[in-house]
Amino acid sequence: MTTTALYDIPGPRARARHRAYGLGATLAILALLGWFLSLLFATGQFTAAKWTPFLYKGIQQLLLDGLGNTLRAFGLAAVLSLAFGGVLAVGRLSDHRLVRWASTLVVEFFRAMPLLVMIFFIYVALRVAPLPALVAGLTLYNGSVLAEVFRSGVNAVDPGQRQAAYALGMHKSQVMTYVLMPQAVRAMLPAIISQLVVALKDTSLGFLITYEEFLHAGKLIASNLDYDLPFIPVVLIISPVYIGMCMLLSWLANWVSRRQLRNPKVEAAEVAAPEPGTLLPGSRHQPPA
Repeated sequence: MTTTALYDIPGPRARARHRAYGLGATLAILALLGWFLSLLFATGQFTAAKWTPFLYKGIQQLLLDGLGNTLRAFGLAAVLSLAFGGVLAVGRLSDHRLVRWASTLVVEFFRAMPLLVMIFFIYVALRVAPLPALVAGLTLYNGSVLAEVFRSGVNAVDPGQRQAAYALGMHKSQVMTYVLMPQAVRAMLPAIISQLVVALKDTSLGFLITYEEFLHAGKLIASNLDYDLPFIPVVLIISPVYIGMCMLLSWLANWVSRRQLRNPKVEAAEVAAPEPGTLLPGSRHQPPA
């Protein structure tokens, strides 16, 4: 009989109970969705007057430009956050006390500072353009969080791996590059993707400093039309796009994880069986003549 180390296999009654729970939860979700849609229909959110503006090429182009600006800010912030977090993680893992303390101070400061405050400070006090101000704020905050993710991931690797690598004569950078990081990445990947999803959603803060990203484009559409202000239709268009981008990042993380499992970087080398009479390494006696 097939068993599992995590839990006992449910019997017929338990499986029937689980199906009943699943059916009840599904009905509850459908009822909630139906109630939500009924409210939208009752308030006239699906009338043609509120959805007709989205057929205009100018509004469609405005949304596409906003989406492009969002992806541009996210791409820059994601790359810089990963690089900044890697540098800070290396500093926190350093054997030099001064470097370790300085990196810890930077991480704790920017991780505790509200992101909106940082963006406003860079934009207003330092007089930086909207895009660099938004990217800088996202980089400082998310990079500090990712530094802790990297550090905890490396420290989670079995200490025996590190000791074995040093015993083979590797220096610290080689141990980090070839032994610790490849094993830590698999454990860190869900947390990294989760933080990148946060960075993607936080790009919407750019509309507060007049950066023309996706949410800013929706705000312009919803507030500048002279009839039947389509706030809800704008939300119904923008929200699925954000959800789709976040789901795409999650799918990418799962794909990378499966690819790593299928194609390990280190494979066992084939070793031929010793011929009869061969002296094995470590043997104390010579084979008989």
